[in-house]
Amino acid sequence: MPTINKEKLSGSTDGKNIKIAQTATPGTLIHTAKAGLVADEFDEVWIWVTNTDGAARKLTIEWGGTAAPDDLIEMTIPPESGPVLVVPGWILQNGNVVRAFGASANLLVATGFVNRMSAS
Repeated sequence: MPTINKEKLSGSTDGKNIKIAQTATPGTLIHTAKAGLVADEFDEVWIWVTNTDGAARKLTIEWGGTAAPDDLIEMTIPPESGPVLVVPGWILQNGNVVRAFGASANLLVATGFVNRMSAS
């Protein structure tokens, strides 16, 4: 029988926001997907980012790697906004890592959750 377990992002302490401190690769750890390559097991990742600053800030998500442009998702987060959906339930597995960095340190914060899914 399929199972779905809702879990915190692995980079979060107690489900709290993750301050994006890095300004270049490798970014701040957001989440590490479940280890092991099993075809029917994966993490469905949901991430929102809040910009606590009065100016728009560029955000780069490193999705499973750091290669440009293959693994990078870039966007500008509006000032004093939040939370803005930046990863809408994309799937990841096999221990791949999600990291993020901003144009400025400690102004963007990430929050979210993972639906850990298994068909067995």
